[in-house]
Amino acid sequence: MRVSDVAVEEVTESAAGGSEPAVRSARLTGFLRHEWTLASVGSALLAIMMTWLLPWYASDLISGGVKPATVGNPARTLAGDGGDPAAQAWLIAWDGHALRHGLSGLWNTNAFYPDKDALAFSDMLLGYAPIGLLGNGVTAAMLRYNILFVLTFALVFLGGYTLVRQLGADRVAGTVTGAALAYAPWRYGHVGHLNILSSGGITLAFAMLARGHGWSMTDGYRRDRVRPGWAMAGWLVASWQVSLGFGIGLPFVYLLAVACLAAVTSWVVRGRPPLPRRLIVGDLAGGLFFTATTLSLAYIYQHVRDLYPDVLRQWDYVATFSPIPRSLLVAPASSLWGTPQAAARAALGNADNEKELLCGYMLYLLAFGGLFLSVWSVRQRLGLLTGTVLGVLCAMGTHGPTYRLLFLYVHGFDGGRTPGRLILWPTICLAVLAAGFVTRLATVARDVTLPQWSVAAARVVTVPLLIMVLLEGIPNLAHVTEPGEPAAMAAATAPFIVLPTDDAFDSTAMLWSTVRFPTMVNGTASYESPERRAIREVMHSFPSEASLDRLRQLGVRSVVVLRDRVVGTPFEAALEARTGPGITRREIGGDVLLSLD
Repeated sequence: MRVSDVAVEEVTESAAGGSEPAVRSARLTGFLRHEWTLASVGSALLAIMMTWLLPWYASDLISGGVKPATVGNPARTLAGDGGDPAAQAWLIAWDGHALRHGLSGLWNTNAFYPDKDALAFSDMLLGYAPIGLLGNGVTAAMLRYNILFVLTFALVFLGGYTLVRQLGADRVAGTVTGAALAYAPWRYGHVGHLNILSSGGITLAFAMLARGHGWSMTDGYRRDRVRPGWAMAGWLVASWQVSLGFGIGLPFVYLLAVACLAAVTSWVVRGRPPLPRRLIVGDLAGGLFFTATTLSLAYIYQHVRDLYPDVLRQWDYVATFSPIPRSLLVAPASSLWGTPQAAARAALGNADNEKELLCGYMLYLLAFGGLFLSVWSVRQRLGLLTGTVLGVLCAMGTHGPTYRLLFLYVHGFDGGRTPGRLILWPTICLAVLAAGFVTRLATVARDVTLPQWSVAAARVVTVPLLIMVLLEGIPNLAHVTEPGEPAAMAAATAPFIVLPTDDAFDSTAMLWSTVRFPTMVNGTASYESPERRAIREVMHSFPSEASLDRLRQLGVRSVVVLRDRVVGTPFEAALEARTGPGITRREIGGDVLLSLD
């Protein structure tokens, strides 16, 4: 039994002889003082400070007041930029819209018309669908997104904290681990990728499964610590994590399968010691639910692979997004190291945000110390080091020797183009190594001082390490204001297309569509179907006969031309479209609405 559990029981027992209100009050006090309550609340408050409040004031301090601190309005701005965040805000809203209607038409979204199963063109974020039920329209979509953006950092912190606490690290080490995982500099290269930032369920699921099976790195398997309920909860959290998408969920599925195989093998080698029946039932039920969730989602993505064979990536295309060894020392522009490393980022070439893999200089230092001074055994440290090296080699993509094996022989990896995202796994290994070092460092500090000073000594040597990890993890995030739906788009008859249409703008059109979810041609995702590519190309010549014929074949009834956005683009000629046979022109709010008979 852990110290936090003992504290709760002592508080409850002390009030057991009193009145019933006193007992309830004692239980409430115990709950509020419980380690996991404090960790959950603390992770959320820290995430608000680190991602939403502190960056503005840090920028104000650095500029000497030239840029006065003005905190972004979460209902009118999007954290990161106006590209991918707008598309992902639409995605969460669509998931909620589909859930409100019994998941009818979930995969055939209102965008990407006439493509089928377009939700599977990227990670679906289905696990956030319940949150998508709250509110309606553009403002609600942005507010939901920003709340989730902050909470993803909180959950990653909490997941890292609970994992190493279960493995045997102390509280400060758990806090260092949570901070190192949640605020690793490389994560700021994905500020527009909520699906990549949402990795907290991975470590949380592993922590719950380890706790449910009574296992830790310091004590091994303890039958008296088995908690079947926690094991079941771990499977449910793992299923939820997979429901967010396979971008980081695919490696998680395979690693969880390997972990299960290793556990079964160890159980057989040790002579098959008896296991609690409730644990066996919980594992079977939870494992089946996880498998069913994974396979049902994988079936949809396999269907998309069959519909669109070119969704599979070519090896040469993967090379465009593959990092190089020095990427491990380069941070994104949105991190603390952004400005000093501008030249280093430029040297990485195209798609540099997928190649900036700095896990944190402090994390590197702490993990290195953990190889020599740690509460983990030598074998465990070597295992973590091996995992780090293998993870880094895989993250190098075409510049490493191992990713090609995944690409060729492990199903699903041939649909990915961004191997650098596998840096998540070396980061976890490094963070666990660091936790072992910080815990051991605290033990040494307590052992060499007088008993009355032992706690203070441990804090003196470990808390500054936490502060430095947090300082290195302060981001430099932009908050982009998004306008509301244009009047011309609101007046259009679906299905329609909004010009311009390209990856840079379509995410905004998708966000605007959250008001009514009308059927529209616009849409942007990690995959562009041949149909959508052809429509975009022919619309460059709109209102040519070829473009009009194509729109009529598709059944498109309206074309919205946004004046301030098409100027200077190939779509500018659309402004000159006039009323003619089968075309009615209206000017609304400076924009043009063309209705097609």
